[in-house]
Amino acid sequence: MKDTLEILVKKANSGDRKALESVVLNIKDNVYNLSLKMLLYPEDAEDATQEILIKVITHLSTFNHKSKLMTWVYRVATNYLLTYKGKRNKEFAMPFDDYADLIDTGHSDTVRYSTNEGELFLLEEEVKVSCTQGLLLCLNVVDRMVYILSEILEFNSVEGAEIMSITSENFRKKLSRSRAKIRNFLNHKCGLANPKNPCRCNKKIDFLIDQKIVNPKDLRFAGFSQRSIDLVGKLGELEKSVAIYRSVPQAEAPVSLYKNIQKTLALDS
Repeated sequence: MKDTLEILVKKANSGDRKALESVVLNIKDNVYNLSLKMLLYPEDAEDATQEILIKVITHLSTFNHKSKLMTWVYRVATNYLLTYKGKRNKEFAMPFDDYADLIDTGHSDTVRYSTNEGELFLLEEEVKVSCTQGLLLCLNVVDRMVYILSEILEFNSVEGAEIMSITSENFRKKLSRSRAKIRNFLNHKCGLANPKNPCRCNKKIDFLIDQKIVNPKDLRFAGFSQRSIDLVGKLGELEKSVAIYRSVPQAEAPVSLYKNIQKTLALDS
């Protein structure tokens, strides 16, 4: 029978290096995806994830087994991310009104950059994820974290409140506020959320390339086997503004990140 994470922690705290390595392997993708959703840029997310994993490992003995390990890990990650000063995400964060102007600017019915169907397929996905993930940066860091935990990662208010170290009532109030802001923006601006809106991901390709928001030679999000843009309309009765975010598949943490952890903490010795 496969050991649970909680059992692996007990073994790791008793000096079992293989168990410690298993703990890291089991949590690294979750931590990376939370970091990526909070910070937008993979390079920021990778740096933050490495620091969070080191904190988790070096404080593993303080885990009291009164909650699930992943709840505790998310709490460690949240505490770090709420104060993390990213290298790039601060430059991109802007008020909702400014983001609306960005959405309304630079529509084109044809794509100048490329006519290759496969390349356009990836670029459209890159625009979709970049745009909707970038929208999260319009929220302040606390409201953004609450929205991600509840609407994207699907924690309930009790679990989310425990992770955030706030009351359930406070968590629900913050969620209601952030949910209304995201829903209102998408319903008024995004063609995926509301077909009556003029904006379409393919119409923004050239503009976002020109603005250096999308780098066609170094795509950040469009490397997945199935495009999230194709999944939005297939998620049943799920509200469109939520479906847009939940349709994005979980990314694997970069291999280099785990190798750095191994080297820093001598997990491979």
